[in-house]
Amino acid sequence: MTSEPKLRWHDPDWQRQAHDWIRAEAKRNSIQITGEIEQNHAYAWSTVMRVPSSEGALFFKATAPETVYESALTQMLADWYPDWMPKLIAVDTVRGWMLMRDGGEQLRASIRPTQDIKPWKPVIVEFAKLQIGLAEHVSEILALGIPDHRLAALPALYKTLLADEASLMIDQEKGLTSSDFQQLQDLTPRFGQICADLAAFGIPESLNHGDFHDGNILLKDGRVTFFDWGDASVTHPFTSLRTFFVSIEIALELEDYSFTPEMSALLDRYLEPWRKFASKGALLTAYRLSKPVASIVKALAWHQTISRLEGSLREEYAWIVPEVLREFLYHEKMLAG
Repeated sequence: MTSEPKLRWHDPDWQRQAHDWIRAEAKRNSIQITGEIEQNHAYAWSTVMRVPSSEGALFFKATAPETVYESALTQMLADWYPDWMPKLIAVDTVRGWMLMRDGGEQLRASIRPTQDIKPWKPVIVEFAKLQIGLAEHVSEILALGIPDHRLAALPALYKTLLADEASLMIDQEKGLTSSDFQQLQDLTPRFGQICADLAAFGIPESLNHGDFHDGNILLKDGRVTFFDWGDASVTHPFTSLRTFFVSIEIALELEDYSFTPEMSALLDRYLEPWRKFASKGALLTAYRLSKPVASIVKALAWHQTISRLEGSLREEYAWIVPEVLREFLYHEKMLAG
């Protein structure tokens, strides 16, 4: 009988080091810790701890080595756009640690109990404005080690992904069928053309959040905080809408690939700030082209994460790469149709 792999976040020595750092940084900032530090969640790729203090709840986050750049990225984003980012107390960019003030309640709490997605309306506009601003900082962001998924790079990354046949689970449960795999290979030139067609619209590439859902938006006293940048990459900005719309499908209990009038209205709100680059019609066409691209960007992100896992942890998540590649096949078919 094999034992479950132990996460580094549960190691007593690691926890002691993290707690010591939290306490030292709180003291350095004249903050008194008033209770026990609690580990809210722990995944293979990150952990979060809640720290009660004299200045309200603080939150500590640590990320795995493959996304250690998240702390440096968050610090950089907070320097550029402090009104939209976590309020950082301390950052260790070498270890990938952050200590932050409470950003408020998740947007999810305003949406899911009532299945009302209206709270997204102001948030999605602010996110578009943020991405437009960040388009001017692409070189600085890439210098941190953020994945380069720009349109010019994606066709080669697509080939590399398909070359790792073990990760595709061909003809295994939840994996790709041989037919799926052959279709993906045959679509290699087609994917390159989609990327080229999307690039031709001249919409500047920017930071894709990578996990842009209602659990990664915080609201407090009218302030919106975008956090959890561990899955970020530099690519076409519209790819962030993939997870955004999936989260709405979940919130409203819709079928996969649903697109309601409310969702269409939110898309229009998101696209409005981008009108400085193209007409509404052109932006809508670009969005349609971005959908299969977003699936490949997501598959690449999951492939990076899963390829570093072992044993039962890897088995738990391995199905996601084939699943997102099937999503790509769906969107490519809709585009071709």
